[in-house]
Amino acid sequence: MRVARPKSVLDRDAKEDLWLHTLSQIPTQFGKLQYLASLRNPNTGTYEHHGLFLLFGEKQASKAMRQNHKQVFADWLNMDLASQECDLVGYLVDIGGSMKEILAAWDLLEPWKQYVPNGVMGSEKALYSADLRTLVSLLKHRHGVDAPGQGA
Repeated sequence: MRVARPKSVLDRDAKEDLWLHTLSQIPTQFGKLQYLASLRNPNTGTYEHHGLFLLFGEKQASKAMRQNHKQVFADWLNMDLASQECDLVGYLVDIGGSMKEILAAWDLLEPWKQYVPNGVMGSEKALYSADLRTLVSLLKHRHGVDAPGQGA
């Protein structure tokens, strides 16, 4: 009988390693999405992660980050709006700070636009933006955030 043993680093690929050691530790889908977007250089669109580069090489590590980013984005889109709301609230609570201030800033700045992976279809990007605008509007109402121009 063969005994299962944990995979060593050499047995894993970069995508699995990133999931196992980092993404699985982030409690929300939206948090995973934000984290992966933060690994993308905003000036070049390339992903950068020194540790993964050292373990797996730049090409394999970049591919892993890109694939995980697209998968997490697809997983977010496949959630119903109520599940997205619960997940987003969990993310916002985890980042700390005043929920009213965060929601007012998000309404104005729309930082979630930067979390979309490259190469997704326009319809996916539009659905994602519509969902986020709806959720931010809903959460602003629930938390009593004033509309712009009304003392916000």
